Amino acid sequence: MDMLHAALLGLVQGLTEFLPVSSSGHLAIAQHFLPGFEQPGILFDVLLHAATTLAVIIYFRKDIWKLLSCFFRKDAYALDDRHTFWMIVLGSIPTAIIGLSFKDFFEGLFENLLVIGCMLLLTAILLIVAEKVRKDGRKLSQLKANDALLVGIVQGFAIIPGISRSGSTIACLLLRGIDGESAARFSFLLVLPAVGGAMLLSLKDLQQVATGELPAYGLGALIAFISGLFAIRVLMDVVRRKRLVGFAIYCLLVGAGIIGYSLLG
Repeated sequence: MDMLHAALLGLVQGLTEFLPVSSSGHLAIAQHFLPGFEQPGILFDVLLHAATTLAVIIYFRKDIWKLLSCFFRKDAYALDDRHTFWMIVLGSIPTAIIGLSFKDFFEGLFENLLVIGCMLLLTAILLIVAEKVRKDGRKLSQLKANDALLVGIVQGFAIIPGISRSGSTIACLLLRGIDGESAARFSFLLVLPAVGGAMLLSLKDLQQVATGELPAYGLGALIAFISGLFAIRVLMDVVRRKRLVGFAIYCLLVGAGIIGYSLLG
C-alpha cells in the first residue's frame, strides 16, 4: 500500500466512523474505485480502529473516567454512572453475539455494491424518521434495560456495510425517547467494548507484517485519529442542533448513485 492510499483510507475511516454515513460502506466503495488498490493486511485495519478508538477515549475521557471510577465513588452522581456502566455492559452482549455469529456472512457483503447502496438508503430513512419524531426526552440515567438491549442489537447488525453504526444507534435511541446528546454519548461509549473486542480477535491474524509498509500504515492511523476527533465534535454539534437530515440526504444521494452504478455497470 502506498502513502496516498493509506492517507485516503485513514481519512475515510476517521470521518465516516463517527459521522452517520457508514464507515464500512465508504471504505468498501473507496477500495472499489481506487486504481491499483490492493487489500491491506489485517494490521492496517487494526491500526485504523485503534486510532478511531483512541479518538473516542480522548474526546470522552471525562465520561470514561466517571464510568471506571463509579464503583469507588460516593458522590451524588456515582449511582447514575453505575447505571450507565451496566447499560453499556448489557448493550454489548447482543452486539457480541451477533458479531461473532454472523461475522463471515457480513464480511462477504463488503464487495456487493448493490447491498451497500441499499443499506445506505436504509440509513437515510432511519435518520429522517428519527429526526422527525424525536423529542427532548430521557437522559442517560433514565436508560432502561430494553433500551440498551435494542441498541445493542442494532449495533450488531450495523456491521453490514452501508448501515451506519453511529447513525443507526443514535436513531434507535432517539426513537426510544432518549434526548439527542445522551443518545450520541451512549452510542460512542457503547462502541468501545465492541471495537476493543474486534481488535483483540484481529490480533490473532497478525502473523506476517510487511515492515516496509509500516510508514504508510502509521500515516493512515494518524489521519484516522485526527479526522476522527473532528468527526466526533461535528456529530455532537449536529445532534444538539437537530440537523441529522443533511446526512440523510447525503446517504440517499450516495446510495442511489451506487445502486445505479451496480445495476448499469
